[in-house]
Amino acid sequence: MRIVSLLPAATDIVAELGLAGALVGRTHECDWPPEAVAGVPVVTAAGFDAGDLNSREISTAVQHRGSSLYGLDAELLAGLAPDVVLTQDLCEVCAVSYRRVAGALRVMDGGTGTAPRVVSLEPSTLPEVLDCVVQVGTVLGVPEVAAARVRELGERLARVREAVAGAPRPRVAAIEWLDPLWPAGHWVPEQIRAAGGEPLLAEPGEHTGPMPAERLSAARPAVILLLPCGFSPDRTEREAKPGDWAGRAEQVWVLDGPAYFNRPGPRVVRGVEVLAHVLHGVIVGEPVRDTEARRLV
Repeated sequence: MRIVSLLPAATDIVAELGLAGALVGRTHECDWPPEAVAGVPVVTAAGFDAGDLNSREISTAVQHRGSSLYGLDAELLAGLAPDVVLTQDLCEVCAVSYRRVAGALRVMDGGTGTAPRVVSLEPSTLPEVLDCVVQVGTVLGVPEVAAARVRELGERLARVREAVAGAPRPRVAAIEWLDPLWPAGHWVPEQIRAAGGEPLLAEPGEHTGPMPAERLSAARPAVILLLPCGFSPDRTEREAKPGDWAGRAEQVWVLDGPAYFNRPGPRVVRGVEVLAHVLHGVIVGEPVRDTEARRLV
């Protein structure tokens, strides 16, 4: 089995299933597990360099570039001769879309009917994220492994819910982009609820959009979670100054969005464990590290 993953969350799932050694291609954003993906050929590239840009500048660049946000090396993809290509059609800002991948693979096929199988993963809720593990496991021929992993992930979620049961539920606003302010939707409200919080600004499964700062104030959060899409905690802290967030909530936390909240892969369960620590000070699973969550205010 030769696998190309065009979605970081899919790479996480492949690794969870013990098949990282079958990866023959990945995106430039697939970074987990680092030791497994380091030598895997990269078949995508960013349409612009966001390294020194702030959130507002990145937003403007994304609006201007539209569908050219990512480059796909179709020639390299063809040369890798994959059996399965994992992609998505949920968000063109997150990864190469299914439509672009399908178009490139039709060119590869040339009418021979030998193009690889393309699997699009489009979860929008926490249960659907776990369902994707089963889906990928079935496609890759390891359904029993996938079922066992999902059981383990479900047991970890149950332990978190048990640990926070009966505790006061703080009002929580999760922010996945800083400028413009953008509330985190999809599976994040369910992560917050599972960790013993009351999610604000978005419903489970909701595809959100930018909002005025006044809406955040009106929601009266006790806790604000800053988890910008694609930003490490260090990069978030470089832009989100404590003075800008003081007074907006009793606590403001910086979290590792790409690892545990932005990507619909198995590590969202670790995100719930991290939130249990943030919201209630409890440790479920491994102790929470400063690289996973740190208090800003």
